[in-house]
This record gives sequence, structure tokens and C-alpha cells, in this order.
Amino acid sequence: MTAHPPIHATAVAVRRRGVWKAVLILGRSGAGKSDLGLRLIDKGWRLVSDDYTRVWASGGALYAAAPETIAGRIEARGVGIVTAPTWPLARVVLAVEAEEAPSERLPEPAARMIAGVAVPLLTLDLKQASAVAKVAVALQTL
Repeated sequence: MTAHPPIHATAVAVRRRGVWKAVLILGRSGAGKSDLGLRLIDKGWRLVSDDYTRVWASGGALYAAAPETIAGRIEARGVGIVTAPTWPLARVVLAVEAEEAPSERLPEPAARMIAGVAVPLLTLDLKQASAVAKVAVALQTL
């Protein structure tokens, strides 16, 4: 196991084919990381960590968990800090990064190196209504 300092990201997980898979949502403050996380949770996903996420590499895979001080809580901007259904840790299979410019229609596959692990990368406008569906579709390809 290779430790890595917590990163500025929200992580949510969903169970697919008997395995919990996490998506790491990256972006600047106010980009919509927690908002997208809340919308995925509303669709049955579980919160792993909001805002800061502990990540580590093990066996060539990347894993995520919440720092103890914030476990089980997520920011609902304009409402406050709320509790959410959680999953304590999960393997990260996709990174979603907030974009500032319009999306490419047919982007080339991309990856982000996190803790020495190449993670498939999807770049999205996190605040678009379709972001939840796009994350779900991207996850199906992995």
C-alpha cells in the first residue's frame, strides 16, 4: 500500500455486478463536486468522502476513503453540511474532472495519474443535468 496525502475531491461509489466502484470528482472550489455527488447519491450511490479524500495505491489499483473527521458528511451548498448514505472505502475506477470550457463532442480517451495509478478520466460540466447520466454511462464502459 502506498500512502498519498488527501486530495481535494469528492468520492462516491455504486455497486455494479457485486463490486463497489468509486468515482473521484475533481475540480476547483465551487465547481460542483459536492453537487454532482449529491445527485449521484439521490440515484442510489453512496458517499465515500466529500471535499477531501484519502487515496492510496495497492496492487496497481487506487482506493479512496474519507478522513475520519468528515466521514459521512457532505456539503449541500446553500443548505449546509448534511449526512448521507456512505460506503467506507472503494476502488476508484473513474476520475471526473470539472471543465471550464465546452466539452469535446468525441474526446480521445484520457487518464489522470493519482498516487501512481492511471485512472480513466472524464471531463464534464459538473452542473449540467446530464452529468449524472454521463457518469453512469462512462462507468458502464469500465
